[in-house]
Amino acid sequence: MRAPAILVLVLWLSVADGIRERGTRNAERGTDAPAFVGAAPRSDFRVPRFASLTIGRLHYDGGGDWYAGPSALPNLLAALRQRTALPVAERERVVTLTGPELWDVPYLFMTGHGNVRFSDEEVTRLRRWLEQGGFLHADDDYGMDKSFRREIARVFPDHPLVEVPLSHPIYHLVYDFPRGIPKIHEHDGLPAQGFGIFLGNRLVVYYSYQTDLGDGWEDPEVHHDPPELHEAALRMGVNLFTYAVSATR
Repeated sequence: MRAPAILVLVLWLSVADGIRERGTRNAERGTDAPAFVGAAPRSDFRVPRFASLTIGRLHYDGGGDWYAGPSALPNLLAALRQRTALPVAERERVVTLTGPELWDVPYLFMTGHGNVRFSDEEVTRLRRWLEQGGFLHADDDYGMDKSFRREIARVFPDHPLVEVPLSHPIYHLVYDFPRGIPKIHEHDGLPAQGFGIFLGNRLVVYYSYQTDLGDGWEDPEVHHDPPELHEAALRMGVNLFTYAVSATR
């Protein structure tokens, strides 16, 4: 295990560099957003003082079960609290692409077995959020592939999904995955693959395909995965989240 390159909340502040005072109040955390003075471009990210980092679960339209795997994200957040010094919350937040809560999370997770559909406004909002420092992890729970590829192509028609190279920090930042993303569930029996969208050198979308990391994060009795697969899934999740809030991006 390698020590995380960056393990403090200031990293998320740096991802949202140039945040100006927005005068907003986060009802869930009960803290005011800090003021940042400077001439940097305006950002809509809201980062309350002394806040806990968490994962946003994307509530999308189209009919797919966006809520699949209810124990997955709490288990990943628990692993992050135990294995890193990141100030991580106990629970995820359910967010929509048009709601203000999107700007409170650095890492957005989406999964499901069915159809995904973004409105035109959601396409615009998601692109803006990703351009300003957000990170989207889409995990195909066997059935989301076709519609996700269609919708993410609407978000970034100028940046296609490409396979993330094995040398990328996402496979080495905390735990070392020299062969890339681990294979958790069989699906079609094809090799597990990690696809991504890059803006410059920054990975902003990660798509885990033919593996089902989210199922691997769930309580072991849900899918009866062997301990080594559960551990591999959690380790990959730790890498993903650490990368999402890291200044190394």
